[in-house]
Amino acid sequence: MKNIAKKNFKSELQFVYSDNNTLSIIFQNNEILLGVVGEFNNNIKQLEEITKTNIYTRGNSILVKNTSEKNELVKNAIKFLSEQFIINGTIEKKDVISSVNKFMIDEKKNFGKNIEYIVKTPKKSVIPRSEKQKKYVRALKESEIIISTGPAGTGKTFLAVAVALTMLLDKKIERIILSRPAVEAGERLGFLPGDMREKVDPYLRPLYDSLYDLLDFEKIQKKIEVGDIEIAPLAFMRGRTLKNSFAILDEAQNATDTQIKMFLTRIGENSKIVINGDPSQIDLPNKSLSGLSRSKKLLGHLNEISVVDFDHTDVVRHPLVSKIVKAYSDQKTD
Repeated sequence: MKNIAKKNFKSELQFVYSDNNTLSIIFQNNEILLGVVGEFNNNIKQLEEITKTNIYTRGNSILVKNTSEKNELVKNAIKFLSEQFIINGTIEKKDVISSVNKFMIDEKKNFGKNIEYIVKTPKKSVIPRSEKQKKYVRALKESEIIISTGPAGTGKTFLAVAVALTMLLDKKIERIILSRPAVEAGERLGFLPGDMREKVDPYLRPLYDSLYDLLDFEKIQKKIEVGDIEIAPLAFMRGRTLKNSFAILDEAQNATDTQIKMFLTRIGENSKIVINGDPSQIDLPNKSLSGLSRSKKLLGHLNEISVVDFDHTDVVRHPLVSKIVKAYSDQKTD
């Protein structure tokens, strides 16, 4: 599907309004229609749930019958999803969520001006889906050290891995280093079965998932084998100096003040370091030992360091995730 020319996008859709508040969206290309509708109409069902409307498919058309405001909302969503399918050849759940995101709708109007924020990887084009995500991508490209905090689903890890991967493929760096603290759930790593890689892999699985979502499995495995991509627990970083590297510390809320200082001071020539974490999900036995918040306070004033704080409005997973995050956040302020 990626060979559909984007310049023909406007001619792919036709919008017909009827007197009874019905909007018909007619597709000239059935392949795009099938991509937008999704397998078993899953995309349309999700869009119905988010927008609280009834959406029907008939032949080569999508029908919407609601108020004029809701019809326009769905119209913009369908246009967004059509363009996503043309660009990436697929539509994900987060694309459906983004299709009704006012930020994404406004950004489309300035697509030419904002193309610098699109991160193009071999498997897909990654687009910031909120103002803070755009700020984060800019920081990832321009700053030497980036500290980001916020709830799950805000794109902290995924966007950082995407920018790192493009820099590696463009030969702007020589190596990506992905790390997490191995916080133990009642057992020590030495008592777990397998060699060291098998012991730590479960802790690092989200980092693998991000990589596989952006580049073919075989290519990722080859880059890991030759050392272009290194995945290691935080403890293995001590004593090293990172040159021509892009290093990401994920789940940094479970790193102590001393550990974060150690990781930050690994930075060497032509390198970037990213610290990501969610202060609401500290798994350390003593939560006060977490060094993430303190690192922001101590270093946020330095020009070379960017700090980005995400919140529930930046969540791009299932809409319910944003509501759950907000509910827990509101409870803390009661």
